[in-house]
Amino acid sequence: MKRPGERMAGDMAAQPGVLRALAERRTEVVASLRGPSSAGVVIVARGSSDYAAIFGRYLLEAATGRPVALAAASLQTLYGVEPRLEGWLAVGISQSGRTPEITTVLERYRRAGARTVAVTNESDSPLATAASACIALGAGEEGAVPATKTFTAQLAAVALLAEALGRVPWGDGDWARLPGLVDELLADPAPAERAAAALDDADELVAVSRGYLMPVALEAALKLREASGIRAEGWSAADFRHGPVTVARGELPLLAISASGPAAADVEQLAAELERAGTPVLRLADRADAALAYQRAVAEPLCAVPATVRAQQLALAVACRRGLDPDEPPGLRKVTPTR
Repeated sequence: MKRPGERMAGDMAAQPGVLRALAERRTEVVASLRGPSSAGVVIVARGSSDYAAIFGRYLLEAATGRPVALAAASLQTLYGVEPRLEGWLAVGISQSGRTPEITTVLERYRRAGARTVAVTNESDSPLATAASACIALGAGEEGAVPATKTFTAQLAAVALLAEALGRVPWGDGDWARLPGLVDELLADPAPAERAAAALDDADELVAVSRGYLMPVALEAALKLREASGIRAEGWSAADFRHGPVTVARGELPLLAISASGPAAADVEQLAAELERAGTPVLRLADRADAALAYQRAVAEPLCAVPATVRAQQLALAVACRRGLDPDEPPGLRKVTPTR
């Protein structure tokens, strides 16, 4: 008989191997993505892939110095707006590569003059076929509905794209260390189990971060919603100060996510202010004193991968503690056919 969360745990356990395989293909993948300098970049995605797209926006804008936009897909599919993208790079991100909306938009961007790249798990999918180039994730089929191994593979894939387009703050050593770092985290689920116990009575949660790890806050909130039913929201710590901070009162827990770097102090300042006011705070950080600690062994942007793994562990632990099966959340399917 299948245990609750068995498939999600299995998907998570595959992550070091998936990351290792991508790292081994790094030279080949980066070479295949090099091309003329782009006037700008536009990324189209949905669901958790949209959070990988936001991560990509940070990485690609830093690497190229060019503007990076997130596509408003419905302008193409519902309103018929004609794009003009001569000299641009368009990136489509989809785990399955079978979401019709993403494929349609990328095809239209290609016809409008953009060079196109697909980031997808299935190299023979409609999205991959529609693109000029493809980063095949090679993660294999996921058993659980919540995306885990494909999401961290997407983070790694957009990092490879950033390498192809410009200068990045990581190198060979970071890629060599990353799979082992994730392996160590997966072998240590106790911090997530303790954090899940601390959230025992929580029906809501806010996750915050800034900079390169802000997409991890969005993804952490999504995983908690999908797996455990907690009404979790993800925010930039900066945006959270502009109004939503008023809801951070009393028993509403805060998950503060950071990595050592320019954004960490602001996240910690917000967490400390709210903690002093009575807000329960869980810190997910590369600090030994963090409730959900991970080792700082890679450059700040790549810390998004181990931080995401810690968030996955938390979502799984909360769901199992509450007697829920995160493998098959009610009302969700693996492929959502938006148009």
